[in-house]
Amino acid sequence: MDFGGINPAVLVASLMVASVPIMLAAIGELVVEKAGVLNLGVEGMMIMGAICGFITAVQTGSPFLGFVGGAVGAAGLSLVFAVLTQVLQANQVATGLALTLFGLGLSSLMGQGYVGIKPPLTSQVPFGPLADLPVLGRILFNHDPMVYLSIIIIAAVWAVLKFSRMGLVLRAVGESHDAAHALGYKVTRIRILAILFGGAMAGLGGAYLSLVRVPQWTDGITAGAGWIALAIVVFASWKPWRVLIGAYLFGGISVLQLNLQAAGARIPVEYLSMSPYVITIIVLVIMSSGKGRASMNAPAALGQNFHASR
Repeated sequence: MDFGGINPAVLVASLMVASVPIMLAAIGELVVEKAGVLNLGVEGMMIMGAICGFITAVQTGSPFLGFVGGAVGAAGLSLVFAVLTQVLQANQVATGLALTLFGLGLSSLMGQGYVGIKPPLTSQVPFGPLADLPVLGRILFNHDPMVYLSIIIIAAVWAVLKFSRMGLVLRAVGESHDAAHALGYKVTRIRILAILFGGAMAGLGGAYLSLVRVPQWTDGITAGAGWIALAIVVFASWKPWRVLIGAYLFGGISVLQLNLQAAGARIPVEYLSMSPYVITIIVLVIMSSGKGRASMNAPAALGQNFHASR
């Protein structure tokens, strides 16, 4: 049944696909911030993942290797951030912004020879008869593997942070790096590993954009998705399952505005195009104004550099 030319089942299935890039980038950034590091270079890492994944997939003919290449490429860029901020003690905010600018420029240079090329097709998970079920089949059983993997990653991060010793140590480093160091934990090493994980997740999100969501290479393909991922971490109050909700909210708004344009809604296209970003800002303002509830959940040592000699 359609409503105003919009099929609800198709809409929900589309929002699940649209939310994957920002969900992956946001859950990676959540882990980074849980370790006490503020990396504003998510946009740069995502677009590096997009071009590295695209090049790898085109050259090898394998979408799987494309995703691996995207994760490795973005993790490599995040390693630059890790060395500058954790080893050389550079300012995290300035370094993150520089990382985004560097990633945007380098990806544009790398992608000059790949404009107009189609990547290999990413196949869907074969659910057999389940995919033919009315409504549910279209919503739940008709997606590529990354849609399901992104949800699994959310669940895995939640479980690790909540129940494992590794998660406890990571949270301890983010709350008080001096206390964690006094207990014998390698604060710098833990933070570097968290940064690499965040970079790999951003790279997977970027590769999904260029291999599945679009699929092609164009300059600026991320279109601010990295900044939205940063906002979603705040919206989620640094809780993994809320990242899923925030990503679906933004994905739903993005898909809805496209469907409204296709259905000929009498709303200026400019208003529809900016609506996802406006809604995200409004949600962040509401969350932040609730007696500081969102800010109270932020890791206490977020953005603070650590030096063992202090």
